[in-house]
Amino acid sequence: MDYNVRDIFEYLIALVNEFAERFNLTDRQAFNYLKIHKGISFVEQNYGIIHTLDFNEAVDSVAAYCRRTGGEL
Repeated sequence: MDYNVRDIFEYLIALVNEFAERFNLTDRQAFNYLKIHKGISFVEQNYGIIHTLDFNEAVDSVAAYCRRTGGEL
């Protein structure tokens, strides 16, 4: 299914903000961490499912994925 790019971007912005808050990072630090550890790509590829989760579950899922790719948060 195709999703509106704007919806994906808005979701990513909100998720980055929640991720930053959870791990006491700035938004920029959170975005850079997610980009380096493929969390942004993970969300883009799995948007159809991940956007249906509440933000706590989504942050947990993205954090777990990032840990599998070398992240330490």
